[in-house]
Formats: sequence, C-alpha cells, structure tokens
Amino acid sequence: MAKEKSQQSNFEEVAEKIQSMLASMNYGSITIVVQDGKVIQLERNEKVRIK
Repeated sequence: MAKEKSQQSNFEEVAEKIQSMLASMNYGSITIVVQDGKVIQLERNEKVRIK
C-alpha cells in the first residue's frame, strides 16, 4: 500500500512538472526517462524559431 501511495505521489508530481513545461514552451519536445517503473528525469528540448 505504501508503494501505491509513493507511485501516485510520483505520478502527480511528474504530471504537474510536465504541465508546467508544456505551458512555457512553443516548439520542442519533452523526454521522460523511466527507471524501475518510476520517472527519474524529464528532459526539455526547446526550439526557437526565427522568422
């Protein structure tokens, strides 16, 4: 049961961080790195378009 709470907490934290990253970028990608079933890293790759 404690593991379920930990996973739920991790999921909520990751979801909030991804939402924040998406809100602040126009072009690019977000890479999610998973280890042992847990998200351990988020990588943001942003493109800047010059018109």
